[in-house]
Amino acid sequence: MRNIIGSGIFVSPKGVLENAGSVGLALIVWIVTGLITAVGALCYAELGVTIPKSGGDYSYVKDIFGGLAGFLRLWIAVLVIYPTNQAVIALTFSNYVLQPLFPTCFPPDSGLRLLAAICLLLLTWVNCSSVRWATRVQDVFTAGKLLALALIIIMGVVQICKGEYFWLEPKNAFENFQEPDIGLIALAFLQGSFAYGGWNFLNYVTEELVDPYKNLPRAIFISIPLVTFVYVFANIAYVTAMSPQELLASNAVAVTFGEKLLGVMAWIMPISVALSTFGGVNGSLFTSSRLFFAGAREGHLPSVLAMIHVKRCTPIPALLFTCISTLLMLVTSDMYTLINYVGFINYLFYGVTVAGQIVLRWKKPNMPRPIKINLLFPIIYLLFWAFLLVFSLWSEPVVCGIGLAIMLTGVPVYFLGVYWQHKPKCFNDFIELLTLVSQKLCVVVYPEAEGTSGTKEINEDVEEQRQPIYQDTLSKDKDSVEQPQP
Repeated sequence: MRNIIGSGIFVSPKGVLENAGSVGLALIVWIVTGLITAVGALCYAELGVTIPKSGGDYSYVKDIFGGLAGFLRLWIAVLVIYPTNQAVIALTFSNYVLQPLFPTCFPPDSGLRLLAAICLLLLTWVNCSSVRWATRVQDVFTAGKLLALALIIIMGVVQICKGEYFWLEPKNAFENFQEPDIGLIALAFLQGSFAYGGWNFLNYVTEELVDPYKNLPRAIFISIPLVTFVYVFANIAYVTAMSPQELLASNAVAVTFGEKLLGVMAWIMPISVALSTFGGVNGSLFTSSRLFFAGAREGHLPSVLAMIHVKRCTPIPALLFTCISTLLMLVTSDMYTLINYVGFINYLFYGVTVAGQIVLRWKKPNMPRPIKINLLFPIIYLLFWAFLLVFSLWSEPVVCGIGLAIMLTGVPVYFLGVYWQHKPKCFNDFIELLTLVSQKLCVVVYPEAEGTSGTKEINEDVEEQRQPIYQDTLSKDKDSVEQPQP
């Protein structure tokens, strides 16, 4: 649950309400998004125990549809999903820190981007310096979001008890302040889905879970209904203190909520949310290296991205790459455009992964499945997925089109970098030199594993990482492109 509840609930309510057009429809969007998230999580649970590999949907797509599809998932995650998520969280942090200093207007864009960049650089340094420091930052700052959400929900209940529920009455809740539009409703779902991001995190560490057959579905049944309850009641609380117009006029809804209800203690809210979002950026940086490791292990990323510092055991190259790509996303401070951008791409591959579940049922009907759900669940998810993608693309063709274009740039990169095995010697020598220079600059090596004899040896998976992206050991990807393998 800690991986799902993050900065989204402090930034997405405005985007959901703005696109939904009424309070009632916005609340329905939050509930339906929670239900769809639960359905998707159940589909991922079956895949997680059927293909018990760390790496999440990247591993599933690669095994089911082949190396090209898996590479495109990894490519878009590395270039778009992780950097954009981190940029949105960092900008949310900036908004909540700076909004109290600009009570009568929005903070300047340059200030928002500068503070977000400082936040990213500081946390990248922490994660590069020490795994222990990064873990402690995560533990300490998790309390911030729990405090903020608890305050919001408790104050909302108090407001309802006082009779302050004008915008919750059906005749007022469904009063439209803009013309209903199916495309905007699809964007409202994209905004809501951002807040539920992280529901598939356990699939990235399936190999590390204790008794995943029991604990994976248990985590889904406990966490997602609880998160949906928290999100819906937080939004109910917001509209007990603010009109839709007031909520839409704020870039930091929790700050405005606190100013209206907490009086002299209003400072608690921006501090709590800032702590929460600061921890969110740290958590995203902390976990992104897992995907880099999985990609480098399969030969889909340069092997240097899977290396760790010789003493600190921190994945410095992966962290630096993520930090630089996130800083590039800060060319804009429009969080809602970034959310539409990353939400569209995320849902595109969620649907591809769930479709893979159906393909695997058809191609490998006798494959052992410790968790086996009814096929109605993936079909429901894919119907919702098709609705979301079609109408999101219709409403935001430029934003969604840019995401698709970036994804398609991965096709020539795959064929040149992975599929094409016999490259000129000068190219191979250049890549080897680049890898060696990167190793020396970052003081990193390949991770080691304990051997059975008590001495440290490189295990088979890590040995595979020794082969850079251009080497001949990637012939399995050539086969998988010609004929997808389960």
